Amino acid sequence: MKKIRLTKEEKEVENALLRGEFKPLKGRELLKIENALKSRKKDITMTIRVNSEDIEKIKDKANKLGIKYQSYISEIIHQVAQ
Repeated sequence: MKKIRLTKEEKEVENALLRGEFKPLKGRELLKIENALKSRKKDITMTIRVNSEDIEKIKDKANKLGIKYQSYISEIIHQVAQ
């Protein structure tokens, strides 16, 4: 059987689970999370023309946050749409 190697973050989550730090969600809490996930589902592709300098700045900001720039742009669009 192949041994799975976990990342540092995955190991931290596993250890937290073993220590009982996470509790199951029920009712409204679970529904709230389900709705949040559904609202962030990406189901359309969009092609737009933008200024290359703007994209570089967005990439820099996303990199500092540790996320992909396309996810960052998607989150910005979601926030504006709300």
